[in-house]
Amino acid sequence: MLKTDVNHAPFSYDGLDRVIHEKARLGLMTSLMAHPKGLAFADLKQLCGLTDGNLSRHLQVLQEAGLVEVTKGYEGNRPHTSCRLTKAGRRRFLDYLAVLERLVRDAAKAAGKEQGALSRLGILPT
Repeated sequence: MLKTDVNHAPFSYDGLDRVIHEKARLGLMTSLMAHPKGLAFADLKQLCGLTDGNLSRHLQVLQEAGLVEVTKGYEGNRPHTSCRLTKAGRRRFLDYLAVLERLVRDAAKAAGKEQGALSRLGILPT
């Protein structure tokens, strides 16, 4: 697939990765980014407000994409699952954030132009 030329489609934001962009996965990636050594399944579940099933499914998607590493084992006699970003996952998330920052700047610039135009016309947004 050819990448869209930014000069011809400046608002296409091709870097907004659909795998990451989903709300729950965005929360998971952010949580794991903040904890480079990884997090236990239960901690991720609490931080992101997900059920066991939802968390498992979203982790599976991220793992299949090579963004997250899931390690299963035991602590004592209890099963223990931990998750962390892969090196590629960290890089891809940082790239995603750069595109998201550009989107926010573009939107703020557009909103500023709109507000400036309304002010010049004597019409203030309600």
